Amino acid sequence: MSIVATLELRLRPEKVEAAPAVLDEVLAETRAFAGNLGVEVLTDVEDPTRVTAFERWESLEHDAAYRAWRAGDGNRPALGALLAAPPVLTHWTTTGD
Repeated sequence: MSIVATLELRLRPEKVEAAPAVLDEVLAETRAFAGNLGVEVLTDVEDPTRVTAFERWESLEHDAAYRAWRAGDGNRPALGALLAAPPVLTHWTTTGD
């Protein structure tokens, strides 16, 4: 059964314009990671500082391997520089797979 991970980001207002380029670069790596089934970026239409990465993973284990990589060799300081607060990660199960 696949899982969904949402990563809620709160951007610094002065970084909103720079965010798409940084996110495109970071998420290209995410999409290429083993077990990733796709990533979409959702931006709040009323508050562009609120962005959510909607990620589908083959399994929780694939997601955990990705998070471990991102915390180490895959760390991208450019992403951290965009953030006004720590990201919030939530894992979801899906039905209908």
